[in-house]
Amino acid sequence: MDYLQGIVIRFDRSDSDDGRRLIQRLDEDLLQRYPAIAIHGLHPQDVADPNLTFLVASVDGQAVGCGALRYLEPGVGEVKRMFVLPEFRGRGIARQILMALESTAQERGYSTLRLETGTRQPEAIGLYRSAGYGEIPCFGEYADDQFSVCFEKRLP
Repeated sequence: MDYLQGIVIRFDRSDSDDGRRLIQRLDEDLLQRYPAIAIHGLHPQDVADPNLTFLVASVDGQAVGCGALRYLEPGVGEVKRMFVLPEFRGRGIARQILMALESTAQERGYSTLRLETGTRQPEAIGLYRSAGYGEIPCFGEYADDQFSVCFEKRLP
């Protein structure tokens, strides 16, 4: 998938070399913003799930961003692990990853996408709002997390 000039988004595995590197950088970024208990990554069963979609965005062959889509309940998917390296932010890469995840969700028959982000990530909150996601009460493992903000979008 090639959305913006020089940016290629491809399917990968979250436990690939690029996937592990990007997730490590994401976790490092989150640990600077939140206590460790407030970080909600993929569960081991998610990584092993053949239906998990994990995307990697590359610029000139360098992996610079990622995002995942996992099954939540019938008709509903969850966007997870959205991240772009700081030095590549502001180029529309996160928006392209999100659009690719939404497209995949539609192909899988999902009518709704949900996601969680944190109160200390105004850039992520801005992205999701501008992409048509509306704030909802926190769900599942995020329900009692004071740092969580949850969003939902109905897909066309």
